Amino acid sequence: MKFSLELLPNEPVRNIVDVVKLAEDIGFDNVWITDHYNNRDVFEVLAIVANNTSTIKMGSGVSNPYVRNPVTIAAATATLDEISDGRAIVGVGPGDKATMETLNLTWNKPVATVKDAINTIRTLVDGNVLGDNASLNGISRIQDYIPIYMAAQGPRMLEASGEVADGTLINASNEKDFEIAIPLINKGIEKSAKPDRNFNYAAYTACSIESDLNRAYDNARIVVSFIIAGAPPVVLKRHNIPVSVADEISNALMNHDFKKAATLVTDDMCNSFAVCGNPENIMDKIHKFEEIGINEFVVGSPIGRNREESLKLLGDVLNSY
Repeated sequence: MKFSLELLPNEPVRNIVDVVKLAEDIGFDNVWITDHYNNRDVFEVLAIVANNTSTIKMGSGVSNPYVRNPVTIAAATATLDEISDGRAIVGVGPGDKATMETLNLTWNKPVATVKDAINTIRTLVDGNVLGDNASLNGISRIQDYIPIYMAAQGPRMLEASGEVADGTLINASNEKDFEIAIPLINKGIEKSAKPDRNFNYAAYTACSIESDLNRAYDNARIVVSFIIAGAPPVVLKRHNIPVSVADEISNALMNHDFKKAATLVTDDMCNSFAVCGNPENIMDKIHKFEEIGINEFVVGSPIGRNREESLKLLGDVLNSY
């Protein structure tokens, strides 16, 4: 089991560096830093993180080919690999329709677009020529093979990730979702050019860890409210959440009544869309995920009221492996 950390670059870069250094000291394998147009530029942040760490691997989690051209993603990743002395990874995903509309971009054929982007990135970071003469021959990457993950949630994207990527960042936090996702990924792997390759099945979770169980749940409620508001009916049905309840939560969020939205989120909802608890509870969850086939656990927001203390608690879980 690999342990990874997700961070948003929406705070001073020195804060991000300090958190990643702590995660590295604890023993985390990877850090994923999100790539969104209204936050600090992910690759600039990653470069600074690389210069202040020595063992943890790092990458954008995730970049999308509508906002960033795949060639620029490849160049940035290969450059990061040089800066980090061979510790680059990269995540690629479709982004979301709302962001594309905000930026006046057309969100067209997301599955095909992401597959093509990953194939382009793979060609270039492997040192091969794209088209007639496009290459990254001016960049000195270190790794012979830089892992590329695809972020996926829907059935077609999950299957596509198995076809073209080295890992899937599965946007879920519950066994029910992984039990559906992994067979779809495996279907794609079976159709791929290298069906026998090692593959990373990453649970890209919302995680809340505290010594106090009730506080862990309370921390997660607002995050879970946003997840429920954006969940399709098929996912809500899977977790026994009436559409009417999801609509009520969504309306509260649209009215900026975040307190009401959080109070509408029950403990069962938190268990459906987040991993909440003390170290023992989190350990039990991870073991269940591992039995299903997950081999990378990504700790995403909210983490805890005191992020550093929560990461140290997670260290207790990590060190047991």
